[in-house]
Amino acid sequence: MENTLTTVSEVLQNLKDKGYTTDFNLTDHCLVCQGSRLELHPEDFLVDRHFRFEGISDPGDEAVVYAISSEKHGLKGTLVNGYGIYSDATSDTMLQALHPRPSALSDPELTPIELPTKPTEATPQRPDSARHLDAPLLTLDLTRSLAQIKEEKAWLTSDRNALTLYKSEEVRVVLIGLHAGAQMKTHTAPGPISVQVLEGQLTFEALPHATVLTTGQQVVLPAGVPHRVEALVESVFLLTLFRK
Repeated sequence: MENTLTTVSEVLQNLKDKGYTTDFNLTDHCLVCQGSRLELHPEDFLVDRHFRFEGISDPGDEAVVYAISSEKHGLKGTLVNGYGIYSDATSDTMLQALHPRPSALSDPELTPIELPTKPTEATPQRPDSARHLDAPLLTLDLTRSLAQIKEEKAWLTSDRNALTLYKSEEVRVVLIGLHAGAQMKTHTAPGPISVQVLEGQLTFEALPHATVLTTGQQVVLPAGVPHRVEALVESVFLLTLFRK
């Protein structure tokens, strides 16, 4: 089979077509069904398959997509958990529960999908050797970076693109572009974050609160608060993530 599924959104659609229709959110001790109060504890579900992404060409990259089933509740759904830009703190019991079951790879209901791991070394598209992601004094050219993400293949062929501008042990700065309608599913961050809109209009939701951000506006959020982002029009924003 050709490796045609290379983005998080493509994998989610593939799994949805196979009946994984419930959106799960991760807490430190259970899974929560989005839109309801139903909680799935480690003994209530199995991980049928997982897909790991690496790279910085998509804000959905650096993530793990889990295909999850619960015989007890008659549910099948997906969980997206970031381990790069976003990383959820979970209990040891939950971490163990998120390991795929041994028979998953031979499950005839699931189409075998091999997702290529994106290299971290310099490439023609992202010559990291020519970009300094950490320095005592680093000047960021946001205008040039904004133009760059809109010229790259990821922007032209998918609903988003992203570029890491600065990365250290304490702080990470990522420029993210979303086409109209694209969203980043509900997730949490291990440290405080700020989202500053450079272009366009976003809905930023941290239930029970939600706000619409336009060009020049910024929102800050404490660590560990579940939130989601959706582009109302073509938008670009600057995400700053602070490590605890």
